[in-house]
Amino acid sequence: MGNICRSPTAQGIFERLVRDARLEDRILIDSAGTHAYHVGNPPDERATEAAFRRGIDLTVQRARRIEAADFGRFDYVLAMDRSNLEDLSAICPEPHLAKLRLFLEFAERRDVLEVPDPYYGGAQGFERVLDLVEEGARGLLQEIQRRLS
Repeated sequence: MGNICRSPTAQGIFERLVRDARLEDRILIDSAGTHAYHVGNPPDERATEAAFRRGIDLTVQRARRIEAADFGRFDYVLAMDRSNLEDLSAICPEPHLAKLRLFLEFAERRDVLEVPDPYYGGAQGFERVLDLVEEGARGLLQEIQRRLS
């Protein structure tokens, strides 16, 4: 939504996986929110601290709102929950609608398809986000590697 918790966490985790796979020159990664609540702000301090404990640095990121050009620029436009997926669907140009998916569709486990928003909860919510996002990011990278082969 505001691009300060879940999406920056996903960006940071995915950047690390892509770097470890030595694909950073072939894969463009970014995150954006569906709302302009926090544009220009760094990720939530709790998200940054939780990610840092796992060796992921979110401090260089700044919140931004999705732009119309993003739908053409990226092969995947992923939402953390159904509400944001609906928001994206409402503004996505028709030719790019197939790019819209839930992030956790790529996770091996399919019992959870939405990454819960940890903003109003405690530290455990941010840890849960990291666990879910790591799983989804691994699956996303596997899908992209198959496409690149």
